Amino acid sequence: MQNKSTRRGERVIRVPALEMHQTQDRRLFSFAIDGKLLGDVAAVSRVKRDANRSLEGYQRPEVLSHITEIRKYLESSDAMLPNAIVVAFDDTVTFDPAPGRKVNGAVARHGTLSIPVPDGDGREKPGWVVDGQQRMAAIGGANIEAFPVFVVAFVARDDEDQREQFILVNATKPLPKGLIYELLPVTNARLPTNLLKRRFPAVLLERLNFDSDSPFQGLIRTPTCPEGVIKDNSILKMLENSLSDGILYWFRDPLTGEGDADTMLRVVKEFWWAVRELFPDAWGLTPRRSRLMHGAGIVSMGMLMDTITEGYRRQGMPDRQAFLDELASIQSCCAWDKGHWEFRNGERRSWNEIQNTSKDVSLLADHLLDSYRRSIVMA
Repeated sequence: MQNKSTRRGERVIRVPALEMHQTQDRRLFSFAIDGKLLGDVAAVSRVKRDANRSLEGYQRPEVLSHITEIRKYLESSDAMLPNAIVVAFDDTVTFDPAPGRKVNGAVARHGTLSIPVPDGDGREKPGWVVDGQQRMAAIGGANIEAFPVFVVAFVARDDEDQREQFILVNATKPLPKGLIYELLPVTNARLPTNLLKRRFPAVLLERLNFDSDSPFQGLIRTPTCPEGVIKDNSILKMLENSLSDGILYWFRDPLTGEGDADTMLRVVKEFWWAVRELFPDAWGLTPRRSRLMHGAGIVSMGMLMDTITEGYRRQGMPDRQAFLDELASIQSCCAWDKGHWEFRNGERRSWNEIQNTSKDVSLLADHLLDSYRRSIVMA
């Protein structure tokens, strides 16, 4: 039975708990608590950026419709939430094992977990919800007196430790991919292979979106930059293509898949600054109004970037003016925000009929590459 008491003048919630060591330095606790009280000791850390554009937090915003559904269910007569809420505590929580010998072969021991409760003087809560924020919000808002829940908790080393566990716990769930991608650059955990492959491209994407010298600054839509117009996945695909088969591959460490981010970004930024100057009317619009900001345009132009820079690999990367000179030959064959695309196979499409499908991306990329290569031959 849980009880609320005072220790050294501080309010404390004490609950019977099981303590388990999964590794030498990793302690986990399992306990039950009234969900109405959980909000007193555990907060939701929503992902955001501080004044210096550094990432803080790790949670997505609450989904109000989902919370409402859970709340209505909890107010029914036979509600049950069997899944445990996962909480990361700081080192202010303490565990007092129960007296007596540990049973031979037991992997856990029982005792009392003491959790300090902030008294409103501005101190932060000792816990952060890693998984279960919507359930906790629904319990807090439900018209019920109490609702006990199971909690699995661990003591986090720091904010990065919390983010790592959040990613690992939620990687297989239908979370917004953009949230996971935005957390990857500040996470050094041992990740699943599919996420590990995307960590370095996510680092480059973050720099492109927040570096002051980037043509994409503030234009890539992420959870902390919702006003962006370009989908983060479009930029990731462009970067991943170049890292595996294009110019960025030459600056990559084949053992880690990562590499010289500054050199890579110098090339990408100079190319896209040239694109921005060449097509100012199509730049910065939504994908619905400009196919240059569309997934098909971003990926196909990325392929053109790789083709152009391949010719410079032995003599040094081109700067913005060199890219402008190279791109001038394709200007007249582009219909990013008006007119028609005239493809060599005789197909004619309105500017906005290009879709973000593999077939259309290939069609557009072939059109751009062919126009560029023919201009070289003619020159």
